[in-house]
Amino acid sequence: MTSAKLPEPKRPEQCETMTEVRAGVDEVDRQLVALLVRRFGYMDAAARIKTDRRTVRDDARKAQVLDNVARAAEAAGLEPARLRAVWNELVEQSIAYEAIQWDCLRANG
Repeated sequence: MTSAKLPEPKRPEQCETMTEVRAGVDEVDRQLVALLVRRFGYMDAAARIKTDRRTVRDDARKAQVLDNVARAAEAAGLEPARLRAVWNELVEQSIAYEAIQWDCLRANG
């Protein structure tokens, strides 16, 4: 048996119903989860590579990431402060995850 593939959701400007809007949002969410899985994979790599736990939190790098996102948001016509706030939480969760991974690798090694 083959699984039926759902039709591509409409682009936002093509949506005429809330069902179409929700289908688009659900598809974007699926894509974002896949990207976050990949991003957290890089946190796994960082935990493996870093030899000093104190380097798990790098405030200079965090500031750089937030500045990069703010610039990209502004270039795309979005509110930089709004995306900066979203990314701040993402980076904090990434740091917390990396710290746990760092500890687990050293506890089991």
